[in-house]
Amino acid sequence: MPESDLFAQEALVVAQPKRSRWRRYTGPALTVSTVEGTLLAHVTLTDDTRHLLTRASGECVVRIEKSSRFGQFGPVRFRFTDSAAREAGTVDARGPVKTWQLSLLTAHGRTLLLTRRGLLSTEWLLTESDPHRTPAPEVLGRVTVSTIDGWLGLQQYSVVTDPRLDTSERGTVVASVVCLHLLRRPPDSSSAPA
Repeated sequence: MPESDLFAQEALVVAQPKRSRWRRYTGPALTVSTVEGTLLAHVTLTDDTRHLLTRASGECVVRIEKSSRFGQFGPVRFRFTDSAAREAGTVDARGPVKTWQLSLLTAHGRTLLLTRRGLLSTEWLLTESDPHRTPAPEVLGRVTVSTIDGWLGLQQYSVVTDPRLDTSERGTVVASVVCLHLLRRPPDSSSAPA
């Protein structure tokens, strides 16, 4: 992913935009903003397997492509490519509860794990190895989910990363949060999260 100020901040918010309960919503699937609320980027759906993360100006930052060999029952892989069509990372989700742990591979080949603390937990830890093993690995970031509209079930993901992660690695983490949202709320499904 390109070096940019978009991923230079250690804390970002990825959220479903608020919408009217009475009108059909046609805006972006997700927005990326600062903690203070400044819009930096948005995610749009091109079809069931492709998403675009674009800056607020409209410039494409990363394409997210989803593939699954056995539909909803098999492992899922998300592949990221930057605006120049270069490989920018991957996310793999395996097992019957695909939101239990995501395996991230950054553009520079660094492997990271985004792991849920428990089945009912709303917090995921970013580590280089499994956080459920001892000794516990160093936490490089946290993703916390909250519901911002109970009736529509709109979700917000607070992403906080360690200052030692570079902008490319932060970009992979933000793209993985988009993938996490897609796994929890696949397109054209009910609003109940997985």
